[in-house]
Amino acid sequence: QVQLAESGGDSVQAGGSLRLSCVASKNNYCMGWFRQSPGKEREGIAYAYTSPRKPDYADSVKDRFTISRDIARKTIYLQMNGLKPEDTAIYYCAAGPSGCDRGTIDWGQGTQVTVSS
Repeated sequence: QVQLAESGGDSVQAGGSLRLSCVASKNNYCMGWFRQSPGKEREGIAYAYTSPRKPDYADSVKDRFTISRDIARKTIYLQMNGLKPEDTAIYYCAAGPSGCDRGTIDWGQGTQVTVSS
């Protein structure tokens, strides 16, 4: 099991930026970010891999959010620019040996992001 700890959530105004961080107890093939708003299903938004495979993004965040990964620090980041009120959610870090959306997935506790108009 991988322990994950997110940080960086905050309240910002629309158009603002935030940077989330997630530190893992060990590296996994895939580490990524999900988010969940009240009444909605958890949504995978950005995945980063240990291999040369390029990150994957959900259409809802493509061109606004950037995921990066520091293997040595066992940390991933999510740079969020151009934030919109619909980005308001709890953001969760996830890690999995087979992928971020398949097989065994470990989860962080989540960090709240609130975007006001």
